[in-house]
Amino acid sequence: MPLVLLRAPLSELAGGREFALDGRTVKEALIALEITRPAIAGWVLDERRAIREHVNVYVNGQLAQEETPVGEADRVQVLPAITGG
Repeated sequence: MPLVLLRAPLSELAGGREFALDGRTVKEALIALEITRPAIAGWVLDERRAIREHVNVYVNGQLAQEETPVGEADRVQVLPAITGG
């Protein structure tokens, strides 16, 4: 199972920082995240289950897309954009 890693504030919503989740693609892993941690629903994926524009996802340090494949040993990092000024 890929390991999904969250940073604050997403980790606070999800009640944890690391989650081993089923999924063969980034999108499947993120859907599994929303199912197992409903408090995060809508923060990473939109109503069409597409990655939100302000969220970046990396697989093993490489920028990833929804259909990027993931395997047992992969690390999926979810990073929300930080705003301010």
